[in-house]
Amino acid sequence: MTSLTITLPDDRMLKLQEVASRLRVTPEELARLSIEKLLASPEETFQQAVDYVLKKNAELYRRLA
Repeated sequence: MTSLTITLPDDRMLKLQEVASRLRVTPEELARLSIEKLLASPEETFQQAVDYVLKKNAELYRRLA
């Protein structure tokens, strides 16, 4: 696993600590989970679009096959 160091302004770090405290996780864990969600979102959105198109056009694709 690779480590990453980031610099945050004091006000953003305070906000990160507050949110993490409310969620009962460390600020580092909240940041990691947030990054993972951000990186996964485009793939999930794309897959949802693919599934929708395939389902919507299933009959057409069956006829063309």
